[in-house]
Amino acid sequence: MNDGTSGRTPGTGEPMKGLPSDELPPVSGPLTGTPEVRADVAGAEVTGADVPGPPRQNVFIKDLLRGSAVTTILAIVAAMVVGGILMAITDEEVRAASVYFFSRPGDTFAAVWSAVYGGYEALFRGAVFNARVADFAAQIRPLTNTLGFAAPLIAAGLGVALAFRVGLFNIGGRGQILIACATAALVTFNLDLPMILQLPLTLAAGIAGGAIWGGIVGVLKARTGAHEVILTIMLNYVAFYLVTWMVRSPALLQRPAGDQPISSPTPPNAQFPDLFGPRFPLLDWGFILAIAATVFVWWLIERSSLGFRLRAVGENPHAARASGISVQRMYIYAMLFAGGLAGLAGMNQIQGAVTTGFDGYIDAGIGFDAITVALLGRSRAWGVFVAGLLFGALKAGSFTMQASQGIPVDIVLVVQSLIVLFIAAPPLVRTIFFLPKTDAEKAAKARAKAAKKAVSA
Repeated sequence: MNDGTSGRTPGTGEPMKGLPSDELPPVSGPLTGTPEVRADVAGAEVTGADVPGPPRQNVFIKDLLRGSAVTTILAIVAAMVVGGILMAITDEEVRAASVYFFSRPGDTFAAVWSAVYGGYEALFRGAVFNARVADFAAQIRPLTNTLGFAAPLIAAGLGVALAFRVGLFNIGGRGQILIACATAALVTFNLDLPMILQLPLTLAAGIAGGAIWGGIVGVLKARTGAHEVILTIMLNYVAFYLVTWMVRSPALLQRPAGDQPISSPTPPNAQFPDLFGPRFPLLDWGFILAIAATVFVWWLIERSSLGFRLRAVGENPHAARASGISVQRMYIYAMLFAGGLAGLAGMNQIQGAVTTGFDGYIDAGIGFDAITVALLGRSRAWGVFVAGLLFGALKAGSFTMQASQGIPVDIVLVVQSLIVLFIAAPPLVRTIFFLPKTDAEKAAKARAKAAKKAVSA
């Protein structure tokens, strides 16, 4: 095989002589793009299509890395990293050590570590466990504070998430919370009933008030086709100025014998009892109601026939209508449930956290934070529950960060915003952490490359 000039010896790169090119053995395999042809023990040909695929564990790992759970966790990690950078940049010791960085770089790195570690250690100490105190009750009080802050976020987040599943963007949580508080105060604050009656009556009145305010959006959306975003934004303003007027009117909600625009305190018989006693003042029965609301929303969406119809409308309203589902009715139901859940969040405020009276700012930003919680929870009931716990921990720990480390509370708000940013851009998270792309992303990239080639051709 040293006479010819056609071909080369496979694998060596040396010229293969003596055989014309049409008589050379075929070259195949995964590197050539040609299915490999080989003979089995019986002499039959076996092609590359029969080659076994990748191991099952490899496929599992790839699917796991592509999943939303890993993306969510890494989004939180990325937001924490950026938050740490902001802590380091704003720390005075870091700025002082950076002046002589090139002469003594170790001082700068030590100052950065001290700032970031001190900040997140204070966050953990204020949100989960404080090991610096000897009393066990005082050690776990931060955890109970987290649960207390999380309860209204979970309830309002469930309302936003439920509307998301039906294809509605409910950003009217603030107005629904305000109207719920006003309704409960108007209906039950002047009653002098035993706790066994007044507490559930106040709770029911608040939930009903929020449901009615949300139901208005559902009816207008169903009957007129008006966009729910515009409706909820406008109704937020209506609710705010309406409640502000109410707490300025002595005949309505203003505290008797007072000149301040604030309502009367919540009657003791209408307040949630502490769950574990007065040593944990921020944790009351409102958190139990938040757990019950999570179970209810999970059952409603995932297990009930009404939930199936709601999800069908959210997936494709045209197909749902063609199958006999009343899309307009589902919109009304969805906003009724969403408003009622926001009303539960309002009751967590006036029956638990703020019992000394309220005004137009009783929502404390919960109505808008609920959108973030719902997005982080992927609009799933238990995902919203976990997201609410996370944001409750950030809120509880931010006060300790500011008190012990001098870190502004705004840093925590930046971290929350970054979490939403990364959650809303999964391809960005996968690019940062070098995760495998999904099939949809690969297809989109292939289409873009093909279109670019077509234009250049």
